[in-house]
Amino acid sequence: MKGTAILFQEQDITFIENVDHSIYVELKDQCGNANCRCKLDEKMVEFGLVSPVFWHEDEVDWDYGY
Repeated sequence: MKGTAILFQEQDITFIENVDHSIYVELKDQCGNANCRCKLDEKMVEFGLVSPVFWHEDEVDWDYGY
């Protein structure tokens, strides 16, 4: 299943589109850790402190708002 992971960081919001649900679970398990990270497109990506993390099945319809 693919969808969009939504990460709330200290001063930013990051949307990671078209990712497997397993990536969301991995990020959610790290919620509150200072070094939240995961592997995207064969590269390790660090997000720093992330809390909370949400999931939206499928892609976000940016014209509609969700």
